[in-house]
Amino acid sequence: MSKWDITPSGVEFVTSLVGDAIDDIDAGVRSYGKNMESAATSAGTISEPMCGAATTGPVGAALALFVEKTTREALFIGARAAQSANGAREATAYYIAGHHHMAADAQHKALAAPTIDLPGDDKRGGGHK
Repeated sequence: MSKWDITPSGVEFVTSLVGDAIDDIDAGVRSYGKNMESAATSAGTISEPMCGAATTGPVGAALALFVEKTTREALFIGARAAQSANGAREATAYYIAGHHHMAADAQHKALAAPTIDLPGDDKRGGGHK
């Protein structure tokens, strides 16, 4: 006898709510870079005006560094939620079909941390660990 206590309709309901939350997260992540760039530009500089493009001031540089260091984590939130919801759906489908071992494998895979590869990542070990 299986140790699972699930209802397919319950899984579908919960994962649909997770899907709605993922859409909200996606919208926030998409605006993240644009909003930070706007903030960095608006922060100004402490140098005198000169010909050509303005130099980046200390606040703008700090914001750029912040975005560089946090982009992967921001993307990880949505990727983790999506992987978990998709894993729950896949495991439930196997469970319904009577493939309990495959359901357990799908559930186990969904628990693994997703890999987030950003442009410019070192191909030898990029991704969120």
